[in-house]
Amino acid sequence: MKDSKIIDEIKLLKARKGIAVLAHYYQRPEVQDLADYVGDSLALAREVLNIGTKKIMFAGVHFMAETAKVINPECTVLIPDIDAGCSLADSCSPQDFKAFVDAHPSHKVVSYINCSAEIKAMSDIVCTSSNAEQIIRAVDADQPIVFAPDKNLGRYLISKTGRDMKLWDGACVVHEAFSIDKLLALHQQHPEAEIVAHPEAEPHLLKVAHFIGSTTAIIRYITNSGAREFIVATEVGILNALSKQLKDKRIIPAPTSENNTCACSECGFMKMNTLEKIHACLTREFPVIEIEESLRLRALRPLLAMLEHSNN
Repeated sequence: MKDSKIIDEIKLLKARKGIAVLAHYYQRPEVQDLADYVGDSLALAREVLNIGTKKIMFAGVHFMAETAKVINPECTVLIPDIDAGCSLADSCSPQDFKAFVDAHPSHKVVSYINCSAEIKAMSDIVCTSSNAEQIIRAVDADQPIVFAPDKNLGRYLISKTGRDMKLWDGACVVHEAFSIDKLLALHQQHPEAEIVAHPEAEPHLLKVAHFIGSTTAIIRYITNSGAREFIVATEVGILNALSKQLKDKRIIPAPTSENNTCACSECGFMKMNTLEKIHACLTREFPVIEIEESLRLRALRPLLAMLEHSNN
């Protein structure tokens, strides 16, 4: 089926069935373009909390759709590919994390939203890259903290807040794929370009960045900056939103260590959601995200704490 035809059919299915499509910025451009709402993790969580429909299809990875179900259990939450996982979430198993938390009984547990419901349920509060610094600063200065699962984001937060946190040893393979040598060589070719990076990137890359921030913060920074060129060190899906909004600026993806075809860092899990899978998901209203109620309630508490902090 040609893209134009399948897109038309997807739009008809959405309208006829009353299914809202939410998509993360890291999705394929054609998936972002057909979504009713595109955002980063914090914005998507807020959208799910207040959404007016009874059915949503989450074009993202599993933990995002799972989080949507935790926040809004009255919604039927669909996902195009149930196997669309996350390397960061997978780096933190519930059994191992429970042992880690039990070894630090006096610590407050702050978990990055890129984790499973089981990890959220063991946490005191959840954060996203948009609000992580705000949430860490809100914790009493004498309160020790466990931060999981992203060690790079944790190190960045330590550098920003001065807090001595116990970090879980997890990372996102997408944000660890950037090559500092290739990045510096690329910057020599574009000396006027500003380097912008996501805080999940490794510390040596963050040291050379002109700006560090969440996906939404990166978009906002580039929009408002007077610079005309930017080297962007985050998942390449962000380029779709940037290219639409900023036709007068040049956006260059940061290079990776691998000799891949696009010379940029892609999340293979995010790209598992295709037009064909979305069409099938809307047609069959399957796969559906299910979560056991007691687990949902335990995972909900730290998510609501995050949303309350973010609204202050």
